[in-house]
Amino acid sequence: MSEDQNRRRGPVLIELDAPEKPTTGTGPRHESRGDGPNPADAPPIDEASLTLPRPRTMEMVTRLVGRPPSALTRFFINSGVALFTFLLSIAALDFINRLLDSYPVLGWIGIALFAMFTLAALGMAWREYRAWARFARIDAIQRQAGAALADDSMDKARQATDQLLALYRKRPELEWNLKRLAEARGDVFDARSLLTLAETELLAALDQEARREIEAASRTVAAATALIPLALADVAAALAANLRMIRRMAEIYGGRAGAVGGWRLARTVMTHLVATGAVAAGDDLIHTVAGGGVLAKLSRRFGEGVVNGALTARVGIAAMEVCRPLPFMAQPRPKVGNLVTRGLRGLFGSDAPDR
Repeated sequence: MSEDQNRRRGPVLIELDAPEKPTTGTGPRHESRGDGPNPADAPPIDEASLTLPRPRTMEMVTRLVGRPPSALTRFFINSGVALFTFLLSIAALDFINRLLDSYPVLGWIGIALFAMFTLAALGMAWREYRAWARFARIDAIQRQAGAALADDSMDKARQATDQLLALYRKRPELEWNLKRLAEARGDVFDARSLLTLAETELLAALDQEARREIEAASRTVAAATALIPLALADVAAALAANLRMIRRMAEIYGGRAGAVGGWRLARTVMTHLVATGAVAAGDDLIHTVAGGGVLAKLSRRFGEGVVNGALTARVGIAAMEVCRPLPFMAQPRPKVGNLVTRGLRGLFGSDAPDR
């Protein structure tokens, strides 16, 4: 009996099932301790998206340069230029004839000036033809080098190297490099190695000069966008800076660009930019664009200038790929972030040497 009484006097534990609490919201149900609200059931907080500045200046420049005219527009321009030239020539000849009848000496002076103008026009046309002939040579070297790399053909690589030596034979700053390439090319028996040797000896120094031109153009466009308050003045400054940069790319790598040729080369660069998909923001551009978005919180114009400078650097890299006789193999391809960083650093007076 004593043992039964002790068992009855002991504590008794009765387990009761806790009532289920209704869940609210669409999120998953989480177990909570106590009766307080569970932080896991709280709705997510929308993060404030970073507003990136829109590169309106470079968008306008790309639209002006990259958009080809329609067939009707070309017909209108060509017929207008032909009509104006015809009417101007008839008026000039009629004026010279009347001048010969009235004042023979002045008439002969007019004939001499008209002949000089005609010779000057023919000379400019010849210069434009020679400029595009040099571009045709560079394009032929590019195709020959690409075929040599694709087929691993030593003969095609030698032909591309010979054409490259002929292209830079009259460049005094490359005289020592030309001699080194001529001496070392006999010891190479592989197509890629021969083209890599030619790229290292001849194009490495030209690449550094091209990088400095791109940095200067990016700095100019960024400063023009940030400091010029007028609506179309920054577009004109950016257009002039990009055209000058593209012309300098051609001159650095052995080409020539005249008045008409420079505009056609700019259109070729823009077409290459679109065809290769380089317009989209890649890894080398996204950090610069994000940096422009941060700076836009301090100054909208300065943030837009940084993004415009980055797009100018992208145009410069495309111009390098178009004007460069060989593709990038041993030499590193320039990156937008590095070019813009060095360009903006030069804007504030720091001109550290290249490393």
